[in-house]
Amino acid sequence: MNHWNTRFQSENYVYGKEPNVFLKEFQKKIEVSGDALTIAEGEGRNAVYLAEQGMNVTTWDYAESGLIKTRKLAEERDVKISTELVDLNEASWEKDKWDEIVCVFGHFPTELRQKTLQSVKEAIKPGGYFLTEVYSKYQLPYKSGGPQDINFLYKPEEFLELFEEWHIVHFFMGEVSRHEGELHNGLSHVIQFVGQKPLE
Repeated sequence: MNHWNTRFQSENYVYGKEPNVFLKEFQKKIEVSGDALTIAEGEGRNAVYLAEQGMNVTTWDYAESGLIKTRKLAEERDVKISTELVDLNEASWEKDKWDEIVCVFGHFPTELRQKTLQSVKEAIKPGGYFLTEVYSKYQLPYKSGGPQDINFLYKPEEFLELFEEWHIVHFFMGEVSRHEGELHNGLSHVIQFVGQKPLE
């Protein structure tokens, strides 16, 4: 059983039921509609929020217990979400499939992280968006959440170089305060990125 599957087995939602603050703020600004994919979604708080905004949402996670809680939260909020048990190491990405991909605090080892970002870039439709908030490589001393291994933390150039041909709607690296359930609490060092894929 993987670490996340164990963590999400508790009754309570360890990151809370409310969406990430940054997602909530920017989702209203970009006014995207259509098909959304949330990756490493955990217990479903962001996927449910997107569905409440009228998007057709699919969520990927590799913790079955997280997907069970996602379905429970969706039922509670009276929205529909497609949940899929997906290990990103083995994920099958379709080109130009999604109007939006969201990754909120999805952290992976360096090789998988770079592979996933490249796959995200290809899987978004022309004109579609990638929205993410993740912990930066400077997060370790903050002790307010996230992996305690620098190999799982993001560098700004991973976004600025890979997505350099895209329209960068928003890019920020620095301190924010986050209070999300039990595990994200306090002053944090994050990277925020919203990019729009060019129309071909």
